[in-house]
Amino acid sequence: MTSPAAPLLVIGECVADIVRTDGAPDRVHPGGSPANVAYGLARLGLPVELLTELGADADGRLIRAHLESAGVLVRAAGTARTPSALVRLDARGRAEYTFDIGWTLPPTELRAAPAAIHLGSIGAVTEPGAGAVRTLVERWRGQVPVSYDPNVRPALMGERSAAVRRVERCVALSDLVKASDEDLDWLYPGEPAEAVAERWLALGPAMVAVTLGAEGAFALTADGRRERAAAVPVPVADTVGAGDAFMAALLHARGSGADLADGLARAVTAAALTVSRAGANPPSAAELAEALGSRAARGRLNPPAAQPR
Repeated sequence: MTSPAAPLLVIGECVADIVRTDGAPDRVHPGGSPANVAYGLARLGLPVELLTELGADADGRLIRAHLESAGVLVRAAGTARTPSALVRLDARGRAEYTFDIGWTLPPTELRAAPAAIHLGSIGAVTEPGAGAVRTLVERWRGQVPVSYDPNVRPALMGERSAAVRRVERCVALSDLVKASDEDLDWLYPGEPAEAVAERWLALGPAMVAVTLGAEGAFALTADGRRERAAAVPVPVADTVGAGDAFMAALLHARGSGADLADGLARAVTAAALTVSRAGANPPSAAELAEALGSRAARGRLNPPAAQPR
């Protein structure tokens, strides 16, 4: 009888996203970047545990039920109330967030080694809980792969130079880092995204991937590989959770041994499926496989024109 596979451990916040658009009633969706990544990984068939905080309230029950419906094992410390965010969508479905959140995760020990650790967003840089997150990651660094997504929330980051130091500390703890061009624009105003990615590689990660919205994504590796992937054109319902779906698919691809180009293709496709429907609703493994198959078929029927050198 084989032992069950060790779960991938995701550490970070859960947030009740209160989505508001003009002329429509508010909608509450389970959210929080790390929670979305955990949900996305479970939808892709991986065993996942989420270390987080939840209140004993309606929002907490909603989020827990949502995560457990995909198979996520939720390990939640109690908090006075579940964090929330007012999410305002513009006419193009782009989201702006106003947060009501604290992060007080207590020191935590793991009973066994996870398959990997993912940390990100508010939970990785907001004290006092961020200290417990870093201590846990430092304990397992070098024994299991570590990934990180800063998912910058400017309203919660404080003074920029201090925020950069906190983010770079997490980058240095990680093997794989993903960020958006908007994250990098806030952290390093005016610097090209590829230059920042190169500098982050020098801090220690094996790979840095950067999402570019409608322009797709690129990834750089410490051994000199470079890859780009075009975005998949789809009608946009909203952009909530797109980066998290990208992160989950990239981690899934990495764990399955996919090469860099294939991993990016999976990630941008997962993000496209997510923006095509409301809320942080990432694809299942079957949906992603079907979409990738459709893309491959279109490519065979309509090969890209040769580009001038």
